[in-house]
Amino acid sequence: MKVVTLIILFSSPGLVAKEANVTSPDGKIVFTLLDKDQVVQYKVSFNGEEIVAPSKLGLVFKDGPYLADGFAIKNSKTTSVNSTWQQPWGEQKNITDHHNELAVTLVADRATVNTYTVRVRVFNDGLGFRYEVPEQNGLDKVNITNELTEFAIKDFKQSTAYWIPSRKYNRYEYVYNSTEFEEVSIAHTPFSFTLGSGVHMSIHEAALVDYAGMSLNQRRPGVLKADLAPWSDGILVKTAANFKTPWRTIQISKDAVGLLNSNLILNLNEANKLGDVSWVEPGKYVGIWWGMHVKETTWGSGETHGATTSEVKRYMDFAAKYGFKGVLVEGWNVGWDGDWFFNGDVFNFTKPYDDFDINAISQHGKKIGVELIGHHETSGNVTNYRNQMGAALDLYQKHGVTQVKTGYVADGGNIKRIDENGIARHEWHDGQFMVNEYLHNITEAAKRNISINTHEPIKDTGLRRTYPNWIAREGARGQEFNAWGTPPNPPEHAAMLPYTRMLAGPMDFTPGIFNMGFNGLGADTNRPQTTLAKQLALYVVLYSPIQMAADLPRNYEANLPAFQFILDVPTDWAKSTAVAGEVGDYVAFARQDKHSDDWYLGALTDEDSRTLTIKLDFLSENKQYIAEIYRDGENANWIDNPYEMIIEQKNVKQTDTLTLPLATSGGVAIRFKAIK
Repeated sequence: MKVVTLIILFSSPGLVAKEANVTSPDGKIVFTLLDKDQVVQYKVSFNGEEIVAPSKLGLVFKDGPYLADGFAIKNSKTTSVNSTWQQPWGEQKNITDHHNELAVTLVADRATVNTYTVRVRVFNDGLGFRYEVPEQNGLDKVNITNELTEFAIKDFKQSTAYWIPSRKYNRYEYVYNSTEFEEVSIAHTPFSFTLGSGVHMSIHEAALVDYAGMSLNQRRPGVLKADLAPWSDGILVKTAANFKTPWRTIQISKDAVGLLNSNLILNLNEANKLGDVSWVEPGKYVGIWWGMHVKETTWGSGETHGATTSEVKRYMDFAAKYGFKGVLVEGWNVGWDGDWFFNGDVFNFTKPYDDFDINAISQHGKKIGVELIGHHETSGNVTNYRNQMGAALDLYQKHGVTQVKTGYVADGGNIKRIDENGIARHEWHDGQFMVNEYLHNITEAAKRNISINTHEPIKDTGLRRTYPNWIAREGARGQEFNAWGTPPNPPEHAAMLPYTRMLAGPMDFTPGIFNMGFNGLGADTNRPQTTLAKQLALYVVLYSPIQMAADLPRNYEANLPAFQFILDVPTDWAKSTAVAGEVGDYVAFARQDKHSDDWYLGALTDEDSRTLTIKLDFLSENKQYIAEIYRDGENANWIDNPYEMIIEQKNVKQTDTLTLPLATSGGVAIRFKAIK
């Protein structure tokens, strides 16, 4: 049922304030837009308590009048939606879209640039709002120099924030901070926080297309302002009249687990634009990758070159033996010699090194049923890549490559493009230019039935719904930091990601390291700061439709009992539900295989050991299951005994509970195999 009111408030003689309200379908969230003294603001309440105080709205243009003071509510329109749509792949097959919508037309008493609309959709798990600016007198070409959107958090003095810095050199690849709210400076989204009341919230954006990415700048305590990544000339967004901004989103839950079960971001994106996408196939892969990070092989040519014909065939044979879909090969094309971080000008995306025979490799893969997974590293020179992109994707299509990992390694703000005058310009990864450049790569790949896994990406904003071949992204500190990062990812990192980065969408974290001691064990070496059981749990907890078995083949064959879980676990799910967790401390997910009656559970913890009691009420009623459990041993700990693991079986059903002890930085992975 839709719920909306339009109220006229008489605050003092000659001053009239109007407001329009819309509630969530369950009535718990209320969004109010008001124009008190012709200043347009909004506020949000949850369960009767104001959680976002009156916050500014508006856009500033470089030339002429803009959308700020002087606007008032003219009229409003409401609609309600309650429908279900299906993902071609994802955390769950069926997604419910149940929301109430309010569209408010705002007008100013002047001849030009005098109207715009704020559209709001309120769901039970949060809300989104955006600006819609039509063609009108005085508005043609638009250069946005400021977005006035604010998020004034009512209870910020009792709030804890979980965040990474924006406008820094390393893009999104930072360890998450857990701080008092007032310590936040400029933060990337998703930006999550917990109010003193226990309410959990996360601010992000959805459907980021042809616009600059939004960070959050805490200008005054408790007030977060939209801070858009600029072009190299200082303009934030270059567009034309009749444009829509991305949705500004606020996810809201009474507890941490509720954030994890939100579909808000996906629901605010447009439906699939690609048509039949049966060619987009989830799956698991291995790759010539980890050996480079642990310095056994190199990306560049020479005696230790990793991407050789013989080495790729060896990996393909391993993949075929154990049922992996493909083999990722990095370092195969000319350009990797020297300091490849700065090699963006010289990469050639169609010319292999002499010791890499793509014809022989693709034929071998076809013979044994294993695909070559492609790789394009741009080192941030996107003009060089754009000039070769068509031919490079054609080459892959010719050789049966259906998935490509792309890379944009460059410091933040140092993406190199060559403008129409031949002058080098440098842009942000999350600026409007790159937002469009990433999407261009996706649409070009789609023409060739190729899916893209973007590393050093623009953050996920749910566009996988609209372009399902955008199958995964990086966009956070991944496994590679455990090889050479100083420090590596801390124990709480994987317990923080679900409540922050993963709220945006799938991440190619590359789990599954079995050899923790390549630099020696202990607390002060570069290595995964986890137990082996936690590495298995990552396959369920950190969702991606393409999961890598990241370690070297010999390390898996040295521990086949534990490797079995990686072989069994799917990457495409019928249902997913978070069943326990607290931000940065621990998390547990249950997911049902899309193609069988089996369920899987993954749970992990931070540096503290703990015991979880998990109800199995997610299992199907009146079915019996064999729980194949991979858990930390009694003396396991991440520092000096990460390998001790107990593998056991139990018969269980929906009414049972499991008590699961987790070691320090430990985990548990379970397959619930349905008994037929």
